[in-house]
Amino acid sequence: MLVALGALLLAGRVSADELRGRVVAVADGDTITVLTSAHLRERVRLAAIDAPESRQPFGAAAKRHLSALVFGAQVRVEYAKRDRYGRIVGRVLRDGQDAGLAQIESGLAWHTLRYAREQPSAERSAYAQAERAARSAALGLWAEPTPVAPWDWRAQRRQPDAPRAQPARLSSTR
Repeated sequence: MLVALGALLLAGRVSADELRGRVVAVADGDTITVLTSAHLRERVRLAAIDAPESRQPFGAAAKRHLSALVFGAQVRVEYAKRDRYGRIVGRVLRDGQDAGLAQIESGLAWHTLRYAREQPSAERSAYAQAERAARSAALGLWAEPTPVAPWDWRAQRRQPDAPRAQPARLSSTR
């Protein structure tokens, strides 16, 4: 039994829970609110991506794109954890389409390798390839000459006297 569980863990994420419901709010390019059939509202952070903040270039575009993908729709969220703010962190699927992957493919989010190890290898590869393709095609935020990663932008906002954030590094170097 332990060997089988270990094999599952090595093969990729073991999704401990699943949430189903209708998306009733989109806060930004990587956070939504899902209303369950039990009438509970759950805040959900899309796993393994980081979209530009609302006040960053492409922040509004990322929110609009995510809204077009999932707002008002029934979704399934596969998750295994909550973040420090109590939000579910998970993979959001609408009719089998991965919303996080769609954000990356459109050039409206970074694949955050800081959490990539939590993804199954095939999903991690798909996200990384999608980011490379969006960069190559100069889609969305990659059309900017020096896009600033959201994690760098947030750090700069916390320390206003700090030097200006540098252009985004390849996510694969994080």
